[in-house]
Amino acid sequence: MSSNHFSLIDPPLVRSVIEAALSHGGDFAELFLQHSVMTGASLEEERIREAESGARLGAGIRVIKGERTGYAASDDLSKETLLAAAKTAGRIADSASPDRTAKIPEKSVKCQAISPIMQDCESVPLAKKTGLLQLIDRGARAEDSRVIQVIAQYGDIKRDVMICNSDDLWTEDSVQIVRVIVTAIVESNGRRETGRYGGGAQMGFELFNQADPEEFGRNAVRQAVTLLDARDAPAGPQMVVMANGWAGVLLHEAVGHGLEADAARKGSTIYAGKIGQRVASELCTVVDDGTLSGYRGSSAMDDEGTKTERTVLIENGVLRTFMTDRLNAELMGLPLTGNGRRQSYLHHPIPRMTNTFLEKGDSDPEEILRSVNKGFYAVKFGGGQVDTASGQFVFNVTEGYLIEDGKVTAPVKGATLIGNGPETLMKVDRVGSDLELDPGLGMCGKAGQSVPVGVGQPHLRVKEMTVGGTTIEAPTLD
Repeated sequence: MSSNHFSLIDPPLVRSVIEAALSHGGDFAELFLQHSVMTGASLEEERIREAESGARLGAGIRVIKGERTGYAASDDLSKETLLAAAKTAGRIADSASPDRTAKIPEKSVKCQAISPIMQDCESVPLAKKTGLLQLIDRGARAEDSRVIQVIAQYGDIKRDVMICNSDDLWTEDSVQIVRVIVTAIVESNGRRETGRYGGGAQMGFELFNQADPEEFGRNAVRQAVTLLDARDAPAGPQMVVMANGWAGVLLHEAVGHGLEADAARKGSTIYAGKIGQRVASELCTVVDDGTLSGYRGSSAMDDEGTKTERTVLIENGVLRTFMTDRLNAELMGLPLTGNGRRQSYLHHPIPRMTNTFLEKGDSDPEEILRSVNKGFYAVKFGGGQVDTASGQFVFNVTEGYLIEDGKVTAPVKGATLIGNGPETLMKVDRVGSDLELDPGLGMCGKAGQSVPVGVGQPHLRVKEMTVGGTTIEAPTLD
């Protein structure tokens, strides 16, 4: 095999594991091997609180029989343990003998990286990584004298995987991701506010040759200071402009999860059965793209070995397809889109987003803001709740402003956006030309698994949305 991490399991054993997994009559068997090296560090109260590195090596074996999946995982790669795990996973099938013969290539093939690494994080001393956190802290505290606390976190992970299955696939891939997050707390006249900023990418430590660590800290403080002067958010139906970039998290949650094939197959999404139907304004084209170099959700292949691709989910308002993994593509008669993802070898793959965004339009973003007589400008979002079956959502706005006479004016606090995913997209009447993806912070949770993702959008205008806050007069729309 081409990777030293997987030298404990030789080609004859790989074949034996797949054959054992099929021995109870499964339709499909797969061996997933993963080796990960991770570093994490945190700073609080101007001191490094934690700094550690670790590694993990393990295998997951999956067998599919019809709609059923058997799965077994182990960090013991001995022959006896892997064969036992294969037979355990294979018991999802109920035949006395295999229904098919495994077809396995002679050797694995390494995928070509879509995000080349210039400075491998494994080669960087831990002291240099913790030094980044101290620079972030210095930048934050120098920005404003009202800073009372800075919390900074660093993390990197290098993930090598090998996938072999009974359908003539044997492949390897390697991905490296790095990220920093900073939280700044400021206080003035007894009032405290919090700002959060950070950045990351699918690249090596060279990210910090391109970005100023101190600027991460300064930006977190600026956001917190802005909130010191914020007024209570006005409530009621309003015209809303959403900023580009990180604001795409609302699209990810309120729309994206409903476009994953497992939800569509089970009928637990409002989009189920609507391929070919209009589900959004004709200005809206929603894309999931796992091939974008440098972005967190990208990879050469998904966690089933399927090549990633650019998938147009909604085209000019019309639903075209869903994001699929192998199981749901087979059961729904849909093509594979490279969206079968898993957190680790301990988990079986399920349909997940990679980098999901709303395509750019033709409107000037400044003109979009000028077009609003009275409304709300949502720049960044925090947590929220979404019901994929109904499409209903509620999201907290962490950075928002009033729009008055076409100008962005007072910052507001305590705002929420309340709505329905398809209904909100139907009300989009202007889409900006300034598509931007988030700065590399996204993590997505589903079914107990967490994976890195990218989100994004251009500026867009929604004719009317409900903003939670304090009561206001009826809005003026144009």
